[in-house]
Amino acid sequence: MAKKQWLLVGVLLVLAAVYVHYFTTWFQAKAILIHHTSRLTNPAARARARAANAEVEPVTFGFDEPLQLTEIRVVPLAEWQTNSHALPLWHLVSDSNSVPVTGFRYGQGIRGMRPEVPGTHAQPLQPNVAYRLFVRSGSLRGQHDFQPAARPEGAP
Repeated sequence: MAKKQWLLVGVLLVLAAVYVHYFTTWFQAKAILIHHTSRLTNPAARARARAANAEVEPVTFGFDEPLQLTEIRVVPLAEWQTNSHALPLWHLVSDSNSVPVTGFRYGQGIRGMRPEVPGTHAQPLQPNVAYRLFVRSGSLRGQHDFQPAARPEGAP
């Protein structure tokens, strides 16, 4: 091939690489999409969750697909923004195989996961305080900010 043809092939490869880098998601790390709600439809689960955290409505997190979680961590957002090593209020890890889940409630035990510090439990959440949830499933990572609502006065 002539020198001009090699130059055109090189330019074409550079343009293809630029396109792949800027206009596709081939080389981007996938993130876990997380959503939350403060409702529980099962009255028994709602009563247990309220007993465990009496000041706020129970917070349930969900995913778009079942995930085999390897780490769950919840930290106060303001504290985490000033110190990325803030102590978590709730921290679960999995050494082996955890059960694939599509969601969980704050403070809930998940089969196959244990507290990072043995003997600890989820700390109570405060109403109208922002928190950040960090979730890891193998190499996938996700985070979600949430703010639990205060429990209404006189609510069971």
